[in-house]
Amino acid sequence: MKIVVLGAGLVGGPMALDLAKDSGFDVTVADIRDEALERVARGTKIRVVKTDLSDTEAVARLSNEHDLVLSAVPGFMGFATLKAVLETGTSCVDIAFFPEDPLELDSVAKRHAATAFVDMGVGPGMSSVLAGHAHSQLDTTDSIITYVGGLPRVRRWPYEYAAVFSPVDVIEEYVRPARYVENGHLVTRPALSDPELLEFPEVGTLEAFNTDGLRTMAKTMKVPNMKEKTMRYPGHIEKMAVLRATGFFGTEPVDVGGVKVRPVDLTAKLLFPMWKLQPGEADVTVMRVIVEGTKNGKRTRWTYDLFDSFDHVSGVHSMARTTGYTATAAIRLLGKGMFTDKGVFPPELVGLRRPCVEFLRKELEQRNVKYVETIETF
Repeated sequence: MKIVVLGAGLVGGPMALDLAKDSGFDVTVADIRDEALERVARGTKIRVVKTDLSDTEAVARLSNEHDLVLSAVPGFMGFATLKAVLETGTSCVDIAFFPEDPLELDSVAKRHAATAFVDMGVGPGMSSVLAGHAHSQLDTTDSIITYVGGLPRVRRWPYEYAAVFSPVDVIEEYVRPARYVENGHLVTRPALSDPELLEFPEVGTLEAFNTDGLRTMAKTMKVPNMKEKTMRYPGHIEKMAVLRATGFFGTEPVDVGGVKVRPVDLTAKLLFPMWKLQPGEADVTVMRVIVEGTKNGKRTRWTYDLFDSFDHVSGVHSMARTTGYTATAAIRLLGKGMFTDKGVFPPELVGLRRPCVEFLRKELEQRNVKYVETIETF
């Protein structure tokens, strides 16, 4: 089976390497950056293609040449890229987390007899798969809340943060309004709002804040209360709020000495060296999904906890592992013909199918990404 990975970045590269371990896959990686392609190809049988992935015609050509596509392009390119893939009739797993509604492409996928798993990362992604699964096991579901954070193991001043994916996409978390469901109504709150502190034995105190991670669940899940929050080390909210309020995340060009510059581009350029994980530097991923409702007349709470660390043996960062290996497991699920429906499917809908959930969890556990399930009645 011929598979192409669109993007050879911090997550795209490890995904390609993971897929290349499967003897049944012939893996190609496409990117415009020579150094990224060289890093992926070094010592492997992975084919690399230098391609401008912002060119949808080039994306279509690549899609036509392969059986499955795994899209790991930056979010601002994601919607157009997925549309170009689906118009070729090629099925796809997507982790671009673009701001547009992926369900708008459902008719495109069905018209061309293709399947698309969207937002198939860690959170959103596996968090939504597990939420959908717990929801399907309850008689009634009252609330779903997800907390997720990718963090450096060692806190370093001033930001105590490290970006393990595109810095522009990280900044998007701080500016895109957060949508959630409260008492059956869709509510919009500013990103970084409603802070709360949580304790985790592995990392101590983290602060959680609203981000737009609920995604399609606001439409696909009939649950009266749903929310997703991102977690960072305490103090991060205030720093990002100051940058945002000052205009450093702005997208409208400003004149600087006769040169038009988008503030967000300059900010990303300055922040990325400070946020970049150094070779061998460890990161961790922390996630908690809480689903509450009733089962057989009793109040029931399903909780899923994840704590994952940088793999010193493979050199793959935790966020790349937890995000990327969810996506590669989804590629394998499609490749085995376990999911044949056509259309666009966000992860919570995949989570309604128990065999799919069991397959994804097994694939992740084989890579030492383990979700601990706790079921309580009270």
